[in-house]
Amino acid sequence: MKVVRSMAYTRYKLGTETTEQDVLAAAEGILKERLVRRGSIGNPTDASSFLRIRLGALLHEEFHVLWLDNRHRIIDCQKLFTGTVDGANIYPREVVRAALSINASAAILAHNHPSGVAEPSAADRAITHELRDALRLVGVRILDHIVVGAECVSMAGRGLM
Repeated sequence: MKVVRSMAYTRYKLGTETTEQDVLAAAEGILKERLVRRGSIGNPTDASSFLRIRLGALLHEEFHVLWLDNRHRIIDCQKLFTGTVDGANIYPREVVRAALSINASAAILAHNHPSGVAEPSAADRAITHELRDALRLVGVRILDHIVVGAECVSMAGRGLM
């Protein structure tokens, strides 16, 4: 059996103090490797655990995109926008630019609600439709928009896409 040692484990063994951020970074890395090893995302909610670790503990909103190729294999996960405790400005032009620069065919959008309440707001639904329309013009499909709070809510799973 191959033993994988995280950055946090290595720091602990070397005697340096391990912070909560180190542990979260190690967990994010492990979950990202699992997603990559899986080969492709068959169901957009396959990414929920990774996104919960990446966004769940933040005290401000962040908007991330999990970029996929035409077989739904992960190309990259990018943080595109950072906001405040109750919102983030999302610019469709910049999202389209990012999609084209990485040559993506599909995307899973994600953002967090620092309040812990993952219920998609009217603004969340509006920006999802705006991004869907903008990305559709350049041939990029949005598979889901996941809102991360105490739990993850899939907008596609709720029929809001």
